[in-house]
Amino acid sequence: MRLPRTSCRAVSSTSAAALAGALLLGSGSAAADPDPFNPDRLPAQVLYNYGENETTRSGAMGGALRSLGSGTSSLYLNPAAMTTTRVYHIEAQAQFSPEAGRQLYGGNVVDSVTGRLAGAASFAGGFVDPTSTHRSLLDARAGLAYPVSDHISIGLGGRYLKLDQEAVKAPFALDGISGGLGDPPGGRSSRFALVNSLTFDVGINIRLGDSIFVSAVGQNLTYPNNGFLPTTVGGGLGFANANLSLEADGIADLSSWGKPTARLMGGGEYLVADHVPIRLGYRFDQGAKLHTLSAGLGYISPEFSIEAAAKRTLSQPGVTTIIFSIAYFLESSGLTKTQTSDIEPTM
Repeated sequence: MRLPRTSCRAVSSTSAAALAGALLLGSGSAAADPDPFNPDRLPAQVLYNYGENETTRSGAMGGALRSLGSGTSSLYLNPAAMTTTRVYHIEAQAQFSPEAGRQLYGGNVVDSVTGRLAGAASFAGGFVDPTSTHRSLLDARAGLAYPVSDHISIGLGGRYLKLDQEAVKAPFALDGISGGLGDPPGGRSSRFALVNSLTFDVGINIRLGDSIFVSAVGQNLTYPNNGFLPTTVGGGLGFANANLSLEADGIADLSSWGKPTARLMGGGEYLVADHVPIRLGYRFDQGAKLHTLSAGLGYISPEFSIEAAAKRTLSQPGVTTIIFSIAYFLESSGLTKTQTSDIEPTM
């Protein structure tokens, strides 16, 4: 069997938005409260996308790729899925949220070719809410996956997130009470870390047949207890052949709303003429009571890919996220030595 290689509530000028890449709302207790500067906006959990960083593929498919998210998507959703295909992908990507003035740039590398132990790494940095709080972030990740057998893989991922806040932009300068962030160290610095944390993910991926995959994964398992790094548990069920991929995922968010809430996701992908992936996705957010639709297109050759995705909440005002990526497939160069495996190479 071969798997396809495929690898947005307008906010006011003082709101903070989030990346599709790696951040999300305020602290756990404050997460459910309206933003002090934007009481009528959508919940911060939505604007910050629950801290989920996304690839063009996962973004277009509603985030439903915990079982089929091979390649670079595995690092964000389930590290155990890294061994589903044999690839060595180097990817650059950019994410934008027009309403929030968000910009996020980064890159990913995944290698499941050169050894039985697969590895991946990513780095992303960017800016949020440039007209007010001037938040900036650094999101670094690494992951490992190992095929215990031809049917079972396990994975471990680590993540470091640092989110800086421009305190001087609060209504009363460095006053932490008015800013809602706490006083900066020493009471002097106009910039300090709102989030500065290490956490980890653990996942398992099981191949039930030639085309059926099931997964389970826990994310941010150090329980940071804030909305930028919410602890979630869940999994997915996926079907994939050479041209078609379908998956449904469900997760329980234990941190963002003060009680467990569900997010349900579904997505599909069809590869036209062996080169053009067409993707659609949907997500229901129980905590925010919101529906989101997503779509994506791309061009994939044996050596590289160029892809784009967009998603939009079905609300007014709403949130839009746009993602672009370009990737080079190093395995196509012949410079890598492929580990012998029963898993067939990707197209």
